[in-house]
Amino acid sequence: MTIEISKSFLLSAAVAALPLLAQGCATAPPRGKAVPAELQAAANVIGYPAGIRYFPRDAAHVAEFESDYLDALTRERAYLHISPGTKLPPVAYLAISGGGDNGAFGAGLLNGWTKAGTRPTFKIVTGVSTGALIAPFAFLGSDYDEKLKALYTSVSLHDIAKERSLLSIVYGDAMADTTPLHNLVKKYLTQEVVDAIAAEHEKGRILLIATTNLDVRRSVIWNVTEVAAANGPNKLDLIQRILIASAAIPGTFPPVMIDVEAEGQKYQEMHVDGGTASQVFVYPAAIQLSALAERDRTLYVVRNARLDPEWAETDRRTLPIALRAITCLIQNQGVGDLYRIFAIAQRDNVDFNLAYIPRSFQVQHTVDFDTNYMKALFDVGYQLAVEKREWEKKPPVLISGVDQARGQ
Repeated sequence: MTIEISKSFLLSAAVAALPLLAQGCATAPPRGKAVPAELQAAANVIGYPAGIRYFPRDAAHVAEFESDYLDALTRERAYLHISPGTKLPPVAYLAISGGGDNGAFGAGLLNGWTKAGTRPTFKIVTGVSTGALIAPFAFLGSDYDEKLKALYTSVSLHDIAKERSLLSIVYGDAMADTTPLHNLVKKYLTQEVVDAIAAEHEKGRILLIATTNLDVRRSVIWNVTEVAAANGPNKLDLIQRILIASAAIPGTFPPVMIDVEAEGQKYQEMHVDGGTASQVFVYPAAIQLSALAERDRTLYVVRNARLDPEWAETDRRTLPIALRAITCLIQNQGVGDLYRIFAIAQRDNVDFNLAYIPRSFQVQHTVDFDTNYMKALFDVGYQLAVEKREWEKKPPVLISGVDQARGQ
């Protein structure tokens, strides 16, 4: 979710923890044995087929994604009654980035897009971190706009997480208890939603969510439509856990443990915020969609963040410097992701479109998940869509006289 629960809390917790660290170790939270390095590509979620997730840098998994994509095209042709060899109709993709409570921008944009009457039905929707929480409702369409609006305009920090004790921070697995987030996800991501996602699977549509497998430090792309349509056990719980894992900031939120098996042995993977590997994605770079089917494609990327430099005087102390550097890394990683996606779109003849929080938005962000801040940001996204502002056709330059002149 790429947020900080509280910088002051982190600072005080770190300082207070030093003497506790010096006293010795306590028992860490238990976990199952991690998947051995040589079995990573063979590990599957217990009770599910291999095709519910992909490792985008693994050749075998890229081939699996391509096969599943072609199967989705077959289902789409059957649903639309289009014979093989006939050109498929134009299609739209949507990629939603991380950004914590800045996800209110994307939620507002989608609601405004519905109001404008120009929002397409997306063939593929992808989400990372806070984008993972938005993605299922964006995928299912305007009938879920009110849920999306409530999720980003009526919650506050206590609905997301609560601080743990100092001992829990030192000897536990995170600074915060995310039971409230679990309850929030269960409230909005219901069996009804999962059934609706499964129905879209039969139309050839695809919903993808990214997490990060911390044991091997790599991105994992979950095909949530395949999970929803599978006959696997506890799929509602699995999808809820995937969304929570995608938003689980390492060190701040507890990781999500996923039980898997490989070569007849059971293991456990540690999954955290998908934003630690990529702030936004569309599909594995090794896949060239233009070679798989002839059709016109349009991509919409929603970056739930500002892209202009955000000035702040940094205290000359270790933790403030480290926190500021991490924030800088996240921001520039996000811009790099946009350039990567733009290059892939050009290669695959996909029409690229980008929306992000404009420079003109100047509401103060004093605490995380401040309801007033999120409502104001929701309204900005909503108005941009209602007024049918033009989408950016290329990634931004962080310091640009053209952008400044346009008020971005």
